[in-house]
Amino acid sequence: MEEQAEGQGGMQRAGWILRWHDEFDGDRVDTTKWHCEQGNGFHDPYSGQWVPGWGNEELQYYTADPGNVFVRDSVLHIRALQEQREGCAYTSARLRSRAADGSALFAQRYGRFEFRARVPQGKGLWPAVWMLPLEEQYGRWAASGEIDVVEVCGDAGHEALGSIHFGCSFPERELITHRLAHGGSLADWHCYAVEWDPGCISWEFDGRKWAQENFWWSCSKTRDGAGVRPQGEHELNAWPAPFDRPFYLVMNIAVGGNFPGTPDASTPFPAELMLDYVRVYERAGGYADAAPRGKGRLPWQEEDHVA
Repeated sequence: MEEQAEGQGGMQRAGWILRWHDEFDGDRVDTTKWHCEQGNGFHDPYSGQWVPGWGNEELQYYTADPGNVFVRDSVLHIRALQEQREGCAYTSARLRSRAADGSALFAQRYGRFEFRARVPQGKGLWPAVWMLPLEEQYGRWAASGEIDVVEVCGDAGHEALGSIHFGCSFPERELITHRLAHGGSLADWHCYAVEWDPGCISWEFDGRKWAQENFWWSCSKTRDGAGVRPQGEHELNAWPAPFDRPFYLVMNIAVGGNFPGTPDASTPFPAELMLDYVRVYERAGGYADAAPRGKGRLPWQEEDHVA
């Protein structure tokens, strides 16, 4: 009964149509569904420059090695290890449902995105399940958006974070984060989900909605390749941009970096993010038009000043 309460009771859900899933029933990662990214950074397609540490000064080198990512007993294991690789002190894995050439292994606009997972904790660890746009229709990150289903910062293992990134291209991006203080341990099995509708994104934990967001904006304006904050509504992309395009899935453990800090002697290695399943649904009957943008401060609106 406890298993069912956390989402393991079956793939069918009233009001939803299952469109894509991975139950990890084989003996290896299904490469028709997941691509393992490798390295300690990426080439920025806009500037052509190499971005080390994945833009966050992360310390791990991602591999596709069986020591870092494997399937066992119908569970996907993403494992961070303290070992040297290409000048990095740690290795880990990062899987995405987007192929190496940028094409979609799977991507969807709107729906329910559900993950049953055990999340590691420890100083300097940064496990995350998140979503990125298949095509950067509105410009480089974060003008085209990012949805974080769940992430944990270091040894704050009792607190699940759900976030959206939006706004202008880096460095003028915006971030809204919701924090769920959980009485137990996120190292136990839990079901994390996002329900994404036109103009509204909500987060669930073990079947209970705990956060909702309906305010964001997107601007494609740049100067010398960097985002420029808009000066009026006419410079914004049409609502509900950027969250109106197909997104793909990402699952990983980062080590170190600006967000979780540096590991220390207390950090447990190996550290494992474990996935029992990933399931993506579409609303039966489709979606209504987006409601108006929710309340929030747009970039050209002055903050209230308190005397």
